[in-house]
Amino acid sequence: MTSRQEAPEATPRAPEAPYGPSAEARVARIRRRLERLIGIAATEGNAVVPLRNGDEIFAAMLAGIRSAEHTVDMMTFVYWKGDIACQFAQALAERARAGVRVRLLLDGFGSRLIDSEQLDAMERAGVQVAWFRKPLYLSPFKQNHRCHRKVLVVDEETAFTGGVGIAEEWCGDARNENEWRDTHVQVRGPAVDGIAAAFAQNWAECHDELFDDRDRFIAHSPQGDAIVQVVRGSASFGWQDMQTLIRVMLESAEERFRLATAYFSPDAYFIELLCATARRGVEVEILLPGPHTDKRVCQLAGQQYYEDLTACGVKIYQYQPTMMHAKVITVDHVAALIGSTNFNRRSLDHDEEVMLAVLDQEFTATLDEHFEADVAASELIREGRWKRRPVVQRALEVAVLPIRRFL
Repeated sequence: MTSRQEAPEATPRAPEAPYGPSAEARVARIRRRLERLIGIAATEGNAVVPLRNGDEIFAAMLAGIRSAEHTVDMMTFVYWKGDIACQFAQALAERARAGVRVRLLLDGFGSRLIDSEQLDAMERAGVQVAWFRKPLYLSPFKQNHRCHRKVLVVDEETAFTGGVGIAEEWCGDARNENEWRDTHVQVRGPAVDGIAAAFAQNWAECHDELFDDRDRFIAHSPQGDAIVQVVRGSASFGWQDMQTLIRVMLESAEERFRLATAYFSPDAYFIELLCATARRGVEVEILLPGPHTDKRVCQLAGQQYYEDLTACGVKIYQYQPTMMHAKVITVDHVAALIGSTNFNRRSLDHDEEVMLAVLDQEFTATLDEHFEADVAASELIREGRWKRRPVVQRALEVAVLPIRRFL
């Protein structure tokens, strides 16, 4: 069903798009489509730094917290036990004791395993802890709608978002199956306000006080050259902004569309959109978890579509070394999406998410380099061999159909 992928240089790829008027025209076109169809203005003058795997991500986040002088706002879906959880708890507590206003928003389901002693220590130090929709107090309907956003905002000037939770599996550098592969981003500039708004939106549901006199509401000066639009996805009925965001990227792609996602189980509409993009000559590549997935049922739901996708010319790779948890899209060398959103029904229909649309060639090039390195450690799904997959595999794919919309 799969075969070991050769080194990136041996794989034919579309020629790199030259920097210049062509790239500028692509950026302008994608920007205006996103702004008008989503209704959120992009901001200019941002500095965006991609952070790859726990060693980079946690070091940068902890350094940000420890440098805070005014405010720290942090929310996460996963906050579990372990040394890294202790490090974050200690850093947050130390800043609170120093007089910094520290707020921590935890999802009531995803962070339920947090160490109670760490939680008590943070609260004693003055950290304001709030819980998003604790299952015990919710109707069955609301329990299915979680806060999957990962946000850290320091002094209203520096923000972080992406895929990582606060747990041991994200530590390290994806060197083995115990160190997950993930991507986060550090942002400085006007886009910080959009990320801060993602925190504020969920904090307002959980806490009576939205802001206090330690919030400075600063004006942002230019920090870089990146254009960034911050898109917030919220649980609701009907078509959502996150779906529009991904649809615009797919329909705007002219040469190449790359997707890396931890959980791949979209509906038939997005499968057809991926196929339509490939049929019009765009190189469509999808990077997914392989043998080390932490949610086999979600993987099965997506594998039902491998035959249709490969028949359309879509290339699907399964990452071999460890769990692939990144949520990254790149388009035509000039645009990237990065944040908390997976390419599945849960992210697109049910959960609170945040995604950055970054229009910057250098940032996109770095993410493309990461993608190519990951492909070199992946196996390619071969169309003919996948059609001959075992009956047991096919039966498992069918078995998960009734619950696919919740995955």
